[in-house]
Amino acid sequence: MQEGILRPEHLLKTERGEAVTFLEAISEALWEEMERDETVFLLGEDIGAFGGAFKVTQGFQEAFGTLRVIDTPISEVGFTGAAAGAAHMGLRPVVEMQFMDFIAPALDVITNYLATSLYRGSGPLPVVIRGPVGGGNRGGPFHSQNVEMFFFHTPGIKIAYPSNPYDAKGLLKSAIRDDNPVIFQEHKGLYRAPALREVLPADDFTVPLGEAKIAREGTDLTVVTYGMMVHRSLDAARILEGERGVQLEVVDLRTLLPLDERAIFASVKKTGKLLVVHEDTRTGGIAGEIAMRVSEEAFEWLDGPILRVTAVDTPVPYAGTLEDHFLPQVEDIVTAGRYLAEY
Repeated sequence: MQEGILRPEHLLKTERGEAVTFLEAISEALWEEMERDETVFLLGEDIGAFGGAFKVTQGFQEAFGTLRVIDTPISEVGFTGAAAGAAHMGLRPVVEMQFMDFIAPALDVITNYLATSLYRGSGPLPVVIRGPVGGGNRGGPFHSQNVEMFFFHTPGIKIAYPSNPYDAKGLLKSAIRDDNPVIFQEHKGLYRAPALREVLPADDFTVPLGEAKIAREGTDLTVVTYGMMVHRSLDAARILEGERGVQLEVVDLRTLLPLDERAIFASVKKTGKLLVVHEDTRTGGIAGEIAMRVSEEAFEWLDGPILRVTAVDTPVPYAGTLEDHFLPQVEDIVTAGRYLAEY
């Protein structure tokens, strides 16, 4: 534990018993892990003096210094490669992608080097690569993508995608302590959402990677989802319950790799019906993988077809009306739920 470092005012809310936003929960996790372990350090564009594009690391450089909060050049492949080298030397780097859309230049380092290191006998590489994802903010195709499926196909990587402040903090702590490379996606629409403010435990806690949770108990239909779509699925569940008495069970994956198959299968066995919802585009999305695994392992429990609600197969539009059509909406989930409930 590193002593003598005073927290900035905005990171004292949990200590005071006050509710925090999703973004503040991320900041708390980073701060606490840097206090706990001197091998943890941060690097990325504008994360130091500027405090990050979304102010996640505001005040960090002043407290921990320029050797532990490093402003990098605009070179994702460069600073991700530097993180890999630092991990080889026993450090635990946390890389911030200013927007996860910009992770593509670092794809080679992540998939061909980081992911294969342990298998190749080069030892563990505890690197976390975190940053904002998701649409709805009229950011267009370069600032709104979900990139989880870039990496889902790559053995050796873990992928986390929390939906609330508690899970965001707990999962990020677990990711930093993990000896494998972890892609940590944070939906920017959740960052400062007032409805998501939450009082977190003052004591240290983690959320295990690879364990889904039931966000809403139900008996008639399973919805498997993650990130922002957890909240749209919960909204849809309330509508369907109110109009038809249909009870949706909402499974929040929290981690995409490892994928918690047991939680999915258990819910499908209980309800007999499955709807997969994700903000990522349709073709090659995780819905297809989940549907296949359920077909292989829990087919006899199904009482209807497996449906999916996803974004459409286009780049993310700039225009608001087009982006709203592109993204899965509550009404889309309700429509699919009605169909399955009546099947």
